[in-house]
Amino acid sequence: MAANTTHADDTRDTTRRSTDGLWTRIRTNPQPALRWGVVAAVLVVLELGALTGGILTLVDALVMGVTGLIDVIVGLVSPALAGRVVDVQLALSTFIEGVRSTAQSLPTLLSRDVIPNQGYNDPSTVRSFLGLSYNAWTGPFLGLSPAAAWAIRMALTLAYSLFTFYWLYRGWLTFRTHYRRAGWTPRDDMVNRLRNHSWGKFGIVVLVLFLTMSLFGTTLAPSTVQQNITASYGNEVQYVSADTGAVETIPAGEANFNSKSKGNPAQNVGVMTYDDYGRFHPFGTLPNGRDLFTYMMGGAETTLMVTGIAIGMAGFIAALLALVSSYYGGTVDLSVLTLADGIVSIPQLLLLIMVSVVFQDHWLKSVFNGGLLLALVFGLTTWPVLWRSLRGPALQVAEEEWVDAAKSFGQQPTVTMRKHMLPYVLGYLLIYASMTVGGIVIAMASLSFLGNGLGITPPTPAWGRAISQGQPYVSSASWHIALIPGLIIVVLVTGANALGDGIRDAIDPESEGGSEEEAAATGGGA
Repeated sequence: MAANTTHADDTRDTTRRSTDGLWTRIRTNPQPALRWGVVAAVLVVLELGALTGGILTLVDALVMGVTGLIDVIVGLVSPALAGRVVDVQLALSTFIEGVRSTAQSLPTLLSRDVIPNQGYNDPSTVRSFLGLSYNAWTGPFLGLSPAAAWAIRMALTLAYSLFTFYWLYRGWLTFRTHYRRAGWTPRDDMVNRLRNHSWGKFGIVVLVLFLTMSLFGTTLAPSTVQQNITASYGNEVQYVSADTGAVETIPAGEANFNSKSKGNPAQNVGVMTYDDYGRFHPFGTLPNGRDLFTYMMGGAETTLMVTGIAIGMAGFIAALLALVSSYYGGTVDLSVLTLADGIVSIPQLLLLIMVSVVFQDHWLKSVFNGGLLLALVFGLTTWPVLWRSLRGPALQVAEEEWVDAAKSFGQQPTVTMRKHMLPYVLGYLLIYASMTVGGIVIAMASLSFLGNGLGITPPTPAWGRAISQGQPYVSSASWHIALIPGLIIVVLVTGANALGDGIRDAIDPESEGGSEEEAAATGGGA
């Protein structure tokens, strides 16, 4: 009797949730939403400046990508109108940059100002802790060594980032349990299968770490790109002179010049070591003396922007054309197929080299230091690959009875494609888009490795350029210069492919990655 009563209550709750709006459902049962919202608000407030700056960076990249594509298309018809597009773009970009600078100036819990790691070791400065005397550093957090202060800030930043991503997942679980209209959807089984997929979880961890490097790179690095790389001679470093014993000041650029890693053990700043100016280098230094860890964090931000714009553009075009070509078929499908074959027939790397040379003096080359131009080329040459992968599932769902019923009912084609076809295709888009990320990352690194005006414009950090600089020292004491960037690229590409495999097996257990027993138990399919 009690079981029947509980089942009846669950049925009534599900029925009520299916008819009420979201805000009505939250007002009816506010406790779960409040518990999640309070913690989420605290996480946002702790890093409001950094989070806002990261979001605005992505928004700026999106605005530049869209307006840049419009400018190229409109310029073929009307150069005067293209000039107006550029004016609008510059105005929007200037406004976003101003807001981003203001946001990033806000103090945050894990900022470099709260936990600094740069300073000098003055032998005359002695402190005591728990009855123990020690020679304290001047400048770093709590008088600790730069290595210890940096490690504390990095550990706290990683913990914050990992917990934030976990809490976002908890938010989805809260919505699914308490506020979603349907008590169950096929997406629940997909998420559960992905949670139990070891290879897929590895891909998720790699993706989270890459996003952390991109969004919190300034906090993670022992220095900043501006202080150590792009404007090093405009910033100064304090150190204790070994000759005079006094605290002296030197431009960061000159300190870099004297901290080069050139393969000779006598001229090398290796992994987890200090240079002669008391600066700690977790990954060592480059041949020009710049900090490799800082360089990698800056390169991660550039890679995220270029890859994000390219995959977003290619995915949108591929999904749109896959739905349209499969819905109408015939001449439309043949036209898209011919266009895709024509684009695929052009070697992508050769096209990237040609575009980089042709647009050498164009304003697009200066946006994001050449990153926007690369993103546009990647996006416009990658969508045929994604379209080919989506075309099969789109054709399959276009032949289903519910699509025919929608046509017979007189439903608008755009509504049919959005409501009945897109949800089925979206899962496959996630699979192949994640697997395509690796190719874009490798292509970016290849262009920067070749140099000579290709890839990201120096001195903006680029992973491939670091490998190129370290190539002559692979078998020397400066092995870290080429090895560490190469390993990071390998891990990122492997993680992206692993995530794609995990999503594929979660959507379709009958695929090669899923076991026969799992497929039989779940029924397979999306």
